Amino acid sequence: MKIYNSFTLLKNYCENQSFKGWDPYDGLNSWVIQKTPLGKSRFFRLAWIQLFKRNPINLRPLFGIKKDYNPKGLGLFLIGYCNLYTKENKKEYLEKIQFLSNKILELKSEGYSGACWGYNFDWQARAFFQPKYTPTVVATSFIVEALLQAYKITRDIKLIETATSASHFILKDLNKTHDVQRNYTLSYSPKDKTQVFNAGLLGAKTLVLIYEHTNEEYLLSEAKKIVDYVCSKQNQDGSWAYGTLHFHQWIDNFHTGYNLECIYVYQKISGDASFQTYINKGLRYYLENFFTQEGLSKYYNNKTYPIDIHAPAQLVVTLAKMGILDAHKDLAESVLGWTIKNMQSKKGYFYYQKRRILSSKIPYIRWAQSWMFYALSYYEIKMP
Repeated sequence: MKIYNSFTLLKNYCENQSFKGWDPYDGLNSWVIQKTPLGKSRFFRLAWIQLFKRNPINLRPLFGIKKDYNPKGLGLFLIGYCNLYTKENKKEYLEKIQFLSNKILELKSEGYSGACWGYNFDWQARAFFQPKYTPTVVATSFIVEALLQAYKITRDIKLIETATSASHFILKDLNKTHDVQRNYTLSYSPKDKTQVFNAGLLGAKTLVLIYEHTNEEYLLSEAKKIVDYVCSKQNQDGSWAYGTLHFHQWIDNFHTGYNLECIYVYQKISGDASFQTYINKGLRYYLENFFTQEGLSKYYNNKTYPIDIHAPAQLVVTLAKMGILDAHKDLAESVLGWTIKNMQSKKGYFYYQKRRILSSKIPYIRWAQSWMFYALSYYEIKMP
């Protein structure tokens, strides 16, 4: 009942917000960046984003940053409502599926080989700069999965046509980095050449999800090359660094969960079990290194704080997608129980990060609310 009540509170909050909100990385939407010369400086953009991301006080209203739709967040909400509708065919769920699907189609990035989506803000990372709505493989992956699920319910031909066209964006517009075996991984967006392992795997997962609808064998072949590449980068203990750059060498909780989910989905759809050893090693490392007996979800493998809301959310999704949620029921309930007690407000929204001293309780719509909505929708399905 605690988890059910938590989900109900969260659902009511998100619906009351009309699925709009702020984001940890939306600082560059401020007039300070958009309308002054300061926005031309890479270093100022980096510092400005960090000021808003790390500050426990929400400065956004003061600096003109408005709540908005985030395409990836909408995709996560859409998957959640599809999960709820699959369990209980309520008209209100169908109405939300139709609303979210239409809004996602409106926000599609134009000018690329296939359907794709980005974020509703400029984003300066250490490795590259992304203008607003520059499509990324990560955002596109979650949205394609959402549209495919919505299509199964609504049979709206626009959804399947849009979703399946995303394979052209992934294979034609993203940059590839090959190894000597000619396997490869994907860049985060068309504007960079970074090797972020979870991004490549999310692209591979998207290709096999599209294959389920189109039966185009080359999609499986290309997905396998990506999975092979990333598995070759797995450490001996079963972990993965975030990426290949020298400042991407951390090992964290939820990106490990992404990796496992994606490799498993590839294996399940393709019938190719050649990566099972990597899954076994990775899952063991994931479960043994990122969660405490008290139910805390550690951010990194070597330290606990900050406790980021993404981590408990992805645990539920990873276990559910891999079909092992029931087998790890005690862990899931422990983690969700701690998270609800320590990271959910009385208004229903979840906090961004709990830190040792100053926590960030700003109600971010994509990073926190959509992720917990997405996760709890799987929990409710698998463990009624």
